[in-house]
Amino acid sequence: MEKQVGTIYKVAGPLIVATGMRDVQMYDVVRVSEKKLLGEIIELRGDRASIQVYEDTTGIGPGENVYVTGEPLSAELAPGLIEGIFDGIERPLEKIRDVAGSRIPRGIDLPKLDREKKWFFKAVAKVGDKVSGGKVLGEVEETLAVTQKIMVPPTMSGTVEWIYEGEATITETIAKIKTDKGDVVDIAMLQKWPVRRRRPYAEKLVPNEPMITGQRTIDSLFPITKGGVAAIPGPFGSGKTVTQHQIAKWADADIIIYIGCGERGNEMTDVLKEFPTLNDPRTGLSIMKRTVLIANTSDMPVAAREASIYTGITIAEYFRDMGYKVAIIADSTSRWAEALREMSGRLEEMPGEEGYPAYLSTRLAEFYERAGSVKCLGGDRFGAITAIGAVSPPGGDTSEPVSQATLRIVKVFWGLSADLAYKRHFPAIDWLKSYSLYEESAFKYYTEKVNDEWAAHVREVKALLGEEAELQEIVRLIGFDALGEKDRITLECARSIREDFLQQDSFREYDRYTSSAKQADMLSAILNWYHMSLSSLSKGATYKMIMNMSVLEMIAKMKYQPEESWSDFYANLNETLSREFSEIGIGGDIA
Repeated sequence: MEKQVGTIYKVAGPLIVATGMRDVQMYDVVRVSEKKLLGEIIELRGDRASIQVYEDTTGIGPGENVYVTGEPLSAELAPGLIEGIFDGIERPLEKIRDVAGSRIPRGIDLPKLDREKKWFFKAVAKVGDKVSGGKVLGEVEETLAVTQKIMVPPTMSGTVEWIYEGEATITETIAKIKTDKGDVVDIAMLQKWPVRRRRPYAEKLVPNEPMITGQRTIDSLFPITKGGVAAIPGPFGSGKTVTQHQIAKWADADIIIYIGCGERGNEMTDVLKEFPTLNDPRTGLSIMKRTVLIANTSDMPVAAREASIYTGITIAEYFRDMGYKVAIIADSTSRWAEALREMSGRLEEMPGEEGYPAYLSTRLAEFYERAGSVKCLGGDRFGAITAIGAVSPPGGDTSEPVSQATLRIVKVFWGLSADLAYKRHFPAIDWLKSYSLYEESAFKYYTEKVNDEWAAHVREVKALLGEEAELQEIVRLIGFDALGEKDRITLECARSIREDFLQQDSFREYDRYTSSAKQADMLSAILNWYHMSLSSLSKGATYKMIMNMSVLEMIAKMKYQPEESWSDFYANLNETLSREFSEIGIGGDIA
């Protein structure tokens, strides 16, 4: 219930200072003026409160009332989240469009989740069961791809006195729990959770299973685990957004949370139009059947941009607690940091480097540290949140504060290169400056599950790419003709790795996703050709003879082969490889 407590003293864009606020608390949600604009208290000094307003404050002036709700900014968690499109403070954009048109009117107050729709609640717990936080009371099939587990609130424990099975709205009582103190509490499917507070778990685990994305550069050279954290820094036009889209579309996560934080409107429009039309390779359904979109575009109020990250990670934690593997994609944390800088400047705080607030690193860490692999409360469920954030450093300079603060936190760095992007090499992940600290865990998994030579092949590929960089320096100085034939073969192999393996077309049907098994075979084919080429040189073959082989054309076409016919193509490629090298006199055995 809202009550009037204060009066506006000062208005500075999205920052409002109000007096008479002695009885409020930090991060309380307030309503500003008779227009009831949504805001949040971010600073208290005596009876003055600084309020971050999540809507346009045009026309608001001193002397107007401020109403307090007594609650922190919270996310609503219940069936109805999946397939939803929300703004940074979880307002339902589709519902707002139906009610008010294409622009969000100020002060609009719609329920975040549908209160009228009925869901079939299937009880799992029984009367008399002792339950504690996180214990599953029942299930709701939200979409064909996602079943929501309705859990006991994390801070509650007791005995089930009554439980319902059948259709109900998210606000109707579906269970009654008698707490340890003897109180009987009604439980609905709807839970609320403060977005700035992390949800509890039983135990944090070491992430060791790779998240397979189908993107060859990522899966093979710079893998990320389920529960890992990664950053994609890169200059304008280097493909950050498309790379994130590809991960969102094809990663083997159960749930995708995509946050367009300060993103350009046309890019969010592409996401909103494209995602519903994509078939999920895991389920055969639309990818939206396991996706939540949070759209806070660059023309929306800057303060809501800061909240969008917390809203997204809170929703991710909710699904993690059900035992799901969640991938949260934030595009981009730089624009989120810009929102922090703007609000910090309006609060007249002491600026840090390049004007960012001194607590920038802390806020970034608070976001990324909420990712991870955990044992969930209330049972033997294991969930994970994989957090991937884009960073947009001005001019591609990763020495700026947001990039540097992010690199101190994340364990995977997919550094995008403007040079590669200008050469139309996508994804433009620079193999010479990118890294993954989850490599050993991924090697163990892929060696056991996919190919026992995976680790050796990846290490050799990285060594060849490094050697290519050194040879290119020599070529620039004295020319290609000065190289020996072995070095020429090395350059040709590195070129094949770059163009036939690492380069990937996100818009071509058979190239946009590559299974781990096919990736292993592609690497084997390129390296087998390389080893046999070196062997043939030692037996008198020439560089020209090797480069005239027709198998090179087959290697170049590998990535365009459909998965269903890949085994036949690969067998034919190996047969051609053996035959052609036999014809120049080294025998047909593949190294």
